[in-house]
Amino acid sequence: MTDLTPDLANLIARRFAVLGEPTRLRLLNLMHSRGEASVGELVEATGGTQANVSKHLGVLLGERMVVRRRDGSRALYSIADPTLIRLCDEVCAGVREQLRELSSMVEAGAPR
Repeated sequence: MTDLTPDLANLIARRFAVLGEPTRLRLLNLMHSRGEASVGELVEATGGTQANVSKHLGVLLGERMVVRRRDGSRALYSIADPTLIRLCDEVCAGVREQLRELSSMVEAGAPR
């Protein structure tokens, strides 16, 4: 991270704060795996309420992480920034590795 100015650091921190909400991560994951999706489809897949899913989509839309297009009376959402998927994949890989290490440590220390 070269040339990390205070303004750039603030923008990056804001992006991470938006991604710090589990529901938003789930919505992005669903759009990544399924492609474009309506609010109703995302509500059904997450088990959330329409109001809650719409609120989180609004945040993602406001941060330009997703885009919305109209298809008749439906609004369809999709990921606008493919770097989000690469970032999430990297973080997931790191967390999985930490979990494997912790599991190995627990197994090694468990009495037999």
